[in-house]
Amino acid sequence: MLSATSEAPAPIPAWAVGDVTVHRVDETLLPPATGPWLLPEATPEVVTGHDWLHPHFADHEGVLHLDSHSFAFAVGGLRVLVDTGIGNGKERANPAWHHLRTDYLERLTAAGFPPDSVDLVVLTHLHADHVGWNTREVNGEWVPTFPNARYLTSRAEREFWAGYDMEEARRQMFLDSVVPVERAGLLDLVDVPAEGVEIAPGLRLIPTPGHTPGHVAVELTSRGEAALITGDCIHHPVQLAHPAIGACVDIDPRQSEASRRELLGSLAGTDTLLLGTHFAPPTAGRVLTDGDAYRLLPVPSA
Repeated sequence: MLSATSEAPAPIPAWAVGDVTVHRVDETLLPPATGPWLLPEATPEVVTGHDWLHPHFADHEGVLHLDSHSFAFAVGGLRVLVDTGIGNGKERANPAWHHLRTDYLERLTAAGFPPDSVDLVVLTHLHADHVGWNTREVNGEWVPTFPNARYLTSRAEREFWAGYDMEEARRQMFLDSVVPVERAGLLDLVDVPAEGVEIAPGLRLIPTPGHTPGHVAVELTSRGEAALITGDCIHHPVQLAHPAIGACVDIDPRQSEASRRELLGSLAGTDTLLLGTHFAPPTAGRVLTDGDAYRLLPVPSA
């Protein structure tokens, strides 16, 4: 887990996409138990069958490496943050997410994006580990962390959860991380057609439903170069080799697989940089065809 220390902070990883610099803002490593819970079909036997996953994305015993981070960049005149992680001090059922104390905001500021400077927060979907830093606690109240930003998610996503019979843990997450943004009048809902939608020059939302009904991936383009931020359409690079492997929390597993296959097929053999929202460092890479599936060619940060 990342935490504030007296040592100098580690450099902020970044990648160039045309004229845009995409920064990875780390929050925390996820514990080894995350993999077997989240992707139960990614067994050690499956994982160890792909040498390219080692050492970055899995260990030699087949334990998956996963973490939580955001991406920040400036494009189309906007300072943008994609997903906001787990957050500090939140009551969460998952012990790995409960009452975190990380230096996330310090790292975001070190990347050149102090909270007051962010113009747009894009939420790929409304799960606890993607909306947590939407808010922070001030005088016992949850208030928007990015008071000058518009928060944006797909209309299908918000409307699905509005009609969902939530368990207590999810209800708590909405109350501390989504509702305060809505009450502040900062949440925008966007209709995302099948072909995607441009939300700013060089920035598009691509529908990738299945993990949740309104899930989107985020496409960034600049000077003929492109990058795509996965959200949870792809949790781990092992899913490139086995697109049928889904997450235990996928709302519609078949749709999730179909979205993943369509996305990977569109990226294979292109120069588009794939940026995984939960991919361990080096986090980014290009999708290559590998037999009847795919693999990731890592692209280290600058």
